[in-house]
Amino acid sequence: MKNSKLVIDKLSKLLEQGLISSKDIGNEIMTILKSKRDEVVFKMKLTSKDEFEILSKRVENLEIKVKELQSKKKKQTKRVKKF
Repeated sequence: MKNSKLVIDKLSKLLEQGLISSKDIGNEIMTILKSKRDEVVFKMKLTSKDEFEILSKRVENLEIKVKELQSKKKKQTKRVKKF
């Protein structure tokens, strides 16, 4: 209940500040969720803080590469010849 109230409070602050575009709101929600994920991992003590930072950097790099590959795939569409 406490965590859900925190998320709702943060979302209401976003709306109050006038962030109207869906992209900005989506980015903020992802940031909130990532910070919550980090808190859960630290509480569970699965890895040390240094190891977690290294692993998170690796994941970020992989996400960037995936996005680049997806954008390249979209750009490489073939055009059909007209007769």
